[in-house]
Amino acid sequence: MSHITPNEGSVSLAGTLPKAAIQSRPSRPNYNVLHALPLPLSIHPLPPLIPHNPLSVIYFAYTYLYQLIVPLSSHRKTKLKASFSSETQSVHVTDQNAARVLWECGFFGKGNLSRSEPSWLDRERRRRGIVVGETSEEVTRRRREERREFKKKRARKERETIETALKEEKLSTSDDLLVQLTDASKFLGDPSPALRTSKDTDDLLTSNGTLLDSCDPAHIVSSVTEDSRMPFLDSGEYHAEVDAEQDMLIGNQEHLQLTFEEAFFLTYGLGIIEVENTENTEPLTTNTLLTLFRVHSHFPSCTPSDLRPDDPFLISYVVYHHFRSLGWVVRSGIKFAVDYLLYNRGPVFSHAEFAVIVLPSYHHPCWRETTGQDIDIKKRESKSWWWLHCVNRVQSQVKKSLVLAYVEIPPPRTTVVEDCLDDHSETDISQMLKSYRVREMIVRRWIPNRSRD
Repeated sequence: MSHITPNEGSVSLAGTLPKAAIQSRPSRPNYNVLHALPLPLSIHPLPPLIPHNPLSVIYFAYTYLYQLIVPLSSHRKTKLKASFSSETQSVHVTDQNAARVLWECGFFGKGNLSRSEPSWLDRERRRRGIVVGETSEEVTRRRREERREFKKKRARKERETIETALKEEKLSTSDDLLVQLTDASKFLGDPSPALRTSKDTDDLLTSNGTLLDSCDPAHIVSSVTEDSRMPFLDSGEYHAEVDAEQDMLIGNQEHLQLTFEEAFFLTYGLGIIEVENTENTEPLTTNTLLTLFRVHSHFPSCTPSDLRPDDPFLISYVVYHHFRSLGWVVRSGIKFAVDYLLYNRGPVFSHAEFAVIVLPSYHHPCWRETTGQDIDIKKRESKSWWWLHCVNRVQSQVKKSLVLAYVEIPPPRTTVVEDCLDDHSETDISQMLKSYRVREMIVRRWIPNRSRD
């Protein structure tokens, strides 16, 4: 991409744009360095081997023999600690260092006081005037306010244009009527708002000839003087009022919240965290954690004896594990009425490309042995076309491709699934996950104007 400097004939915009518009943006953190690792694991790859370079061959052999004699672990020496919370239906990570590791290496979880990234402490420091840089939530809020103000100004301009045209038309055609209304109002005392003359109407006009709306927010804001503003709106005055000793005592009141799927993937799939129960500090085993998540995925919570192969947690975790294994960054998609959002690298790099909806699929004949089971399965699988069109329309408006992830549910009577109900069993969970199948289908809107041959 070529750049044109002012010396090469470009026109300077310093005289046409306001000072705030030409100021340089604050420097952003280097996300390529912060989020260099896709998962919270350490990798030790071998150096590249160049056959025609003897030094490369020697260095490759030395590294290979060293890792063969002294194996290097990809996991941390101590596992990260987390606690299960039945009240919030999530897993909490209260250690700040562990929370930063999970967020920066894979974008796991969200801050309980933030929209996504745990940034409450940075926002609090900025509010007190300690730091100057903006957080991601503040940037998003500022951009939304700018778009909202732009739409208000555009609507105000259109309204003023229409009111000016109507005013000129009425003044030219209703002079006689206004005179008659003025004579009639003399017998009634002060004229009512509906019987004002053209002079009274002119009093409500601004200097540029537009009608002034008393309920206009811009007029109300402009009527506030500079002296009546709050101290925290002026950064210069606020910095002088900040107590340095009080700012140093800020405690981080935010913790990282993990969904059941994220916590089980970090426990079973990667083995880097230990989940503790709130009643005791003993870490839960993988089978116990699986049963606990399956029980609490129902509302209200069921008993372990009522668990089925189509539990909400099992279905959603199979899809989560599937896309995480393919290298996608999987985030919650409740904001766009879907189950998951798929990011190529992460939310700080680009928007999500795909929106995933998880749907159970009952193809095995065991699910339809009786009439009651057949009716129940049809009720579970039924989705209306209105629902599909609504969801697909939302995804097309936000420029995402809708993916329907069908999970084939195994038969209800399988020893692998039943053995997982026992907390003391040593059943290989991978065998249970292998009994599920995931089928993906992309749905796009068909627009005739854009899809013609």
